[in-house]
Amino acid sequence: MKWTETYIPTLREAPADAELISHSLLLRAGYIRKLAAGIYLYLPLMQRVISKFSQIVREEMNAAGALEITMSVLAPAEVWQESGRYDSYGKEQMRIKDRHQREMVLGATHEEVVTQLVRGELKSYKQLPLNLYQIQVKFRDEIRPRFGLMRGREFIMKDAYSFDRDIESHKAAYQKMIDAYFRIFDRAGLDTRKVESDTGAMGGEGAHEFMVIVETTAGEAHLLFCEACDYAANDEKATYIEADPPQVDAEEKPLEKVDTPGAATIEEVTEFLNVDSKRLVKTLLYMADDKPIAALVRGDRDLNLVKLKNACGSVEQPEMADAETVQKETGAPVGFAGPIGLKNIPLYVDQEVVRLKNFVVGANQKDAHYINANIGRDFKAAEVVDLVTAVEGELCPKCKGKLKARKGIEVGNTFMLGTKYSESMNATFLDENGRERNFIMGSYGIGITRTPQAAIERYHDDKGIIWPKNIAPYQVEIVPLNYKQDDLKAAADQIYADLRGAGIDVLLDDRLERAGVKLNDADLIGCPLRITIGAKSLKEGKIELKARCSDEVELVDLTQTVSAVQATLERLK
Repeated sequence: MKWTETYIPTLREAPADAELISHSLLLRAGYIRKLAAGIYLYLPLMQRVISKFSQIVREEMNAAGALEITMSVLAPAEVWQESGRYDSYGKEQMRIKDRHQREMVLGATHEEVVTQLVRGELKSYKQLPLNLYQIQVKFRDEIRPRFGLMRGREFIMKDAYSFDRDIESHKAAYQKMIDAYFRIFDRAGLDTRKVESDTGAMGGEGAHEFMVIVETTAGEAHLLFCEACDYAANDEKATYIEADPPQVDAEEKPLEKVDTPGAATIEEVTEFLNVDSKRLVKTLLYMADDKPIAALVRGDRDLNLVKLKNACGSVEQPEMADAETVQKETGAPVGFAGPIGLKNIPLYVDQEVVRLKNFVVGANQKDAHYINANIGRDFKAAEVVDLVTAVEGELCPKCKGKLKARKGIEVGNTFMLGTKYSESMNATFLDENGRERNFIMGSYGIGITRTPQAAIERYHDDKGIIWPKNIAPYQVEIVPLNYKQDDLKAAADQIYADLRGAGIDVLLDDRLERAGVKLNDADLIGCPLRITIGAKSLKEGKIELKARCSDEVELVDLTQTVSAVQATLERLK
C-alpha cells in the first residue's frame, strides 16, 4: 500500500484525555478515533492489525477443533432470565426495548444464546464433544470507560463454548483451549502468563486469565507469582500463607472499653494504644445491593471487594457506606465502628481475624474502642471467609515459596462453567445408557481489540509503537527521503514491487514531505522494519535497513534487498 492511497492521520501532540501511553499512541499514530466515551472507530491501520490478529486466532481455534459460527448481538431478555443472569449480571449489561416494548439485551457474552442453540440440536452423546466460537462485536456499559480499547463499551472479542459429556472430557477440552491460547499469543509476539482468577458474573467451577506482564500504569491487574512453583493468581483470587503471623495470646482476657480521643485511623489507634496493627481489627461498613453489611479484617490488611462480593452474594460490587450511613447504623462517626452490639448487620469476618485473641475493635461510640475483643464470645460472624488481598512476600499456598507481585493486562480468559447454564436452561443429551444428562460446558474469550493495545503497552519507546511482526499493519515501511528525486523514486518503486511480489506486507511512504516528518511518522506507526532510501547511500548502490526494535542500521546492496528483508524478518519476534 502507498501512503497517499490509504488514510493515516498522524498527530504531533498526545490527546489530553489519553491516560495510557498505548492509548495515546493509537490516537497519535492514526489507528483509532474516539466517537464517544468507550466507543472508537478503527481506521485502516487498526483494521489491518485486527484482521491479522483475528486470523491467528481463527487458525489456532480451527486447528484445535473448534467450529466458527456467528450469533446475534441482540438477544431477547427471556434467554438471560432463564439462566438467572438477567438479574445478577449487573448494570454493565446493555438493555434496550424494541418497538413492541419487548426487553432485549446487547450481548457482552453469549453463554445463554449458545446454550439455547445446542439444547434443541444436540440430543446424543455421539454428537459430543463440540466447541463453537465466533469473532464478534460485544457491548458492556462500563461505569467508567477508560484506557482506550482496554476498557471500552464496545469491543471485539473471540468467544468460544465447549460442550462435553463428563468432567474428564471437559478437562481435555479445557486443556486444548489453554494450549491453543499459548500458541495464539506466542504467534502474536506476546509472552503471557496463565493465572487463576475469579469466576465473577460468569459463574462456574473455576477460571483462568492470560496476562501480558507490563511495568506501566496500564497493568490494571495485580498478579501474585510463586518464585518456587507454578502457582499464579490475580489479586481477586490469590490466597497465601502468612509469612510472619502475629503472636496469639494463650487465654482470653476480659473485654474492656477504653477512651481513644481523636484516634480514628489505624495509625492513630495503634499509636495511642501502643499495639501492633496486626492486633487491631477494622470493621468496614459497605452497602451491598442497598443493604448494609460489615467486613472485618486485620488492621494491616486491605479488604478485597471481589472476595467480599462473593461472600455476601451481592449482584453489584459492594460500595463503602457513606458517613451518614455509618453514623445511623453504628451510632458513631467513621473510624469508631466495631462488631460488638452491631445489630441487624451481617458480619463477614476474614479468616485471619478468627485466629486472633484479645484484639482491638471500635466501640460504636465516638472516641472509644474495645480492647481484648474475641470472636465467639463478644460477637458472631455471619460467615468466616478469606476477605483480604494477597501481597508480595507472603508464602505460596501450594509450596510455601515466596510470592512476588507483578502488574498485568488481561488478554484472554477461560472458564470451567460446569452445568451452571445447562441446568438452569435444561440443556440435556442422552448418554450411552439412554439417561438424560446436562452438558458440561466451558467458555473461552480473547480480546481481539484489547490484545493489540496490550502489545503496544508492552512494546513501545518514546518515539512510538514497536509492533510484533505478525500483528503489525505492515511488516516493512519504505521511506524514500525525497520522493521527488527521480532515482530515489525509481528505487523505492522497484523495492516496493519486489517486496510485494515476495508476499511481504509493505507500506511505501510516497508523500512529498520533509525527510524528518516521514522518519518520525515511521517510528510512530511502528512497522517492524524500515527501509530508508537516501541520495548518499543510493549513490553507492545501497539502502539502509533498520529494525524498529533496534538502533542498529544495516547498509544492504540494493540488489539484495528482498533477501535481506526476509532474513531480518525471520529473526524478529
